[in-house]
Amino acid sequence: MTTTDNTPADGGVVAKPSTLDRFLPVWIAAAMVVGLLAGRGIPGLGTALNAVSVDGISLPIAVGLLIMMYPVLAKVRYDRLDRVTGDKKLLWTSLALNWVIGPALMFALAWLLLPDLPEYRTGLIIVGLARCIAMVIIWNDLACGDREAAAVLVALNSVFQVVMFGVFGWFYLSVLPGWLGLARTDLSVSGWQIAKSVLIFLGIPLVAGFLTRRFGENANGRQWYETKFLPKIGPAALYGLLFTIVILFALQGDQITTRPWGVVRIALPLLAYFAIMWAGSYAFGKTIGLSYERTTTLAFTAAGNNFELAIAVAIATFGATSGQALAGVVGPLIEVPVLVALVYVSLALRRRFATN
Repeated sequence: MTTTDNTPADGGVVAKPSTLDRFLPVWIAAAMVVGLLAGRGIPGLGTALNAVSVDGISLPIAVGLLIMMYPVLAKVRYDRLDRVTGDKKLLWTSLALNWVIGPALMFALAWLLLPDLPEYRTGLIIVGLARCIAMVIIWNDLACGDREAAAVLVALNSVFQVVMFGVFGWFYLSVLPGWLGLARTDLSVSGWQIAKSVLIFLGIPLVAGFLTRRFGENANGRQWYETKFLPKIGPAALYGLLFTIVILFALQGDQITTRPWGVVRIALPLLAYFAIMWAGSYAFGKTIGLSYERTTTLAFTAAGNNFELAIAVAIATFGATSGQALAGVVGPLIEVPVLVALVYVSLALRRRFATN
């Protein structure tokens, strides 16, 4: 695993992991602790960070995500995307996992494990509907997944998110509970709110990455671009990740530390969700004959969630101090360490793929 480039120019040698890579779990744990302590210990920090926003989008988080995603998307070989779009098995499997299995699983876990906590339950269902379009890019890259496949699947998720998020929210919070004789909830979310999240957190770094590769290769060739330029910008991805984690946890540190029992209750279904989605997707990808790289991409895109969208929708609909918003906030608190651990599980499984 390396922040420089895990698939160098054809015929190259994989770079030796940097110090930043080797101690990644330590840096991420430290970033979480720093964020929580800052949010809890610095009066008015959360209010000040929330004030730095445009149309409901937190600028510090947006900056962190953009810095995080740009180097990874600059590594994508866009001239090879047709190899992914032609793989109908991968595309249809990803759609089924993300838009049929994932939301249904989160709905079931939320009702099974939080039957007495309707606010937390609703928040978790919203998390399950917000399919990942941002941080999954870096988990996939760290696990040496297929970058081109990740770009295509994330773009596919983005289109479905804009079109289907509101519909699925209505179905899972109102229609399906009504059919089952359960309590129903209304969700108010605009298509523009979802489209805005997609355009900012995926559109900007995607365009920047595409233009960087195109002009860089045209000016100096692919060999220079992948062996000289990419190693220079690669570490910025993890710096952006760490910055995002600090800001995110600082924003919500007070809520997390003052409601520990709520965090524990929300964490249980989330842990079950990430484990089932990742392991099930990984097993299914291997069963249908996908390569290690595409199996890994399938698993991470199915397991990850768009926490920024989930938090924004919960706050806009139910309020910043609501249980629904807390469930959205706990999402990355659990997702970040779990998916980091799964990166290392993936790299261990990579050796098994190589020997089979």
